[in-house]
Amino acid sequence: MGNELPVTVQEIMFGDILNQNGREGRASMRPAIDTEERPFVLIWELTQACDLSCDHCRADAQPAAHPHELTTAEGKKLLEEMRAFGDDQLVVFSGGDPLKRPDLVELVSYGTDIGLNVTLTPSGTVSLTEARLATLQDAGLKRIALSLDGATASTHDAFRGEVGSFDDTIAAAEDASSLGIPLQINTTVCNETLGALPPIRNRIEQLGTVLWSVFFLVPVGRGANLAPISPQMAERVMEWLYEVDLGSSMGVKTTEAPHYRRVALEQGEMDAPGAGGTLGIIAGDGFAFVSHTGNIYPSGFLPLTAGNVREDELLDVYRNADLFERLRDRDELKGKCGACPFRTVCGGSRSRAYAATGNPLESDPLCAYIPPGYQGPLPTSLQQQS
Repeated sequence: MGNELPVTVQEIMFGDILNQNGREGRASMRPAIDTEERPFVLIWELTQACDLSCDHCRADAQPAAHPHELTTAEGKKLLEEMRAFGDDQLVVFSGGDPLKRPDLVELVSYGTDIGLNVTLTPSGTVSLTEARLATLQDAGLKRIALSLDGATASTHDAFRGEVGSFDDTIAAAEDASSLGIPLQINTTVCNETLGALPPIRNRIEQLGTVLWSVFFLVPVGRGANLAPISPQMAERVMEWLYEVDLGSSMGVKTTEAPHYRRVALEQGEMDAPGAGGTLGIIAGDGFAFVSHTGNIYPSGFLPLTAGNVREDELLDVYRNADLFERLRDRDELKGKCGACPFRTVCGGSRSRAYAATGNPLESDPLCAYIPPGYQGPLPTSLQQQS
């Protein structure tokens, strides 16, 4: 079944919704949408081109644009198809680095003019100047998300593969705040970044961040070369994030870690499982991704294509493609995810399940929770725990 979720650009940029303290993410405060009919968020990867070589890069970005990436005209047609989902559809321009597209401002302006809420995830490079941010703001940009994966220049730059990236990112964050562009910070969680999370939190609060999006590594692209944390450590990190959320002026959410919602339920901050409808956004259920060449995926981290916008209508693929329909049906989930009482508010990372098993409906190997009375198979990551 589809999920009913709030839709407003002020709530969240993309990923797994959770923030129950009244700033961003309180589902009861907004009109609901039916995720059978429309996604909460659409991602368009404008280009694969990027000047960075980040360790975790899903896109395996390259310095030059792909020769077959969508043209400006094809991009505008895609934006019109995104608008067909309904008013105020949230769209994220990602990459690569979307700043590498010479028509970026034109696309932001066009999307805004036809009624989309357009947001941006640029790379932290010297090209992200205050002047460019101001031009994008004038074109209608609603929010910017920058990545920070270390609290110091040495750690962040090593992770991002570019000396100076930390300073460029901090400068862009300060410029965005001074211009009044809402600032989101994205941080990757893996063994390499684990110890940096507390000082990153302190640093980004000083920048006026409105939302901290914490991405729990999915081993795809270059990210397959990094070491994920254990399920038990993920549980501890989520418990800490929950405490950060309660005591911070900024919102906190997770990406590819929907079991963060279970942590909140267990803390008594949300209703019991099944109460008040379903909340979970996962790949294909409230979320869709269009690649730089037009392929349609449930998520950028789940490399199973359901069509291409050069041949297929995005709305039809989202609503009717077998892959998307199966991902929206929580009764299709296998293993302990299928037996879990929290499956409607969580659903597990379908991307991580696919990366681990080749089946996107299998159990999420990063979740430490074992349903009461469950006697079935466990992911390898949990077999020692049992």
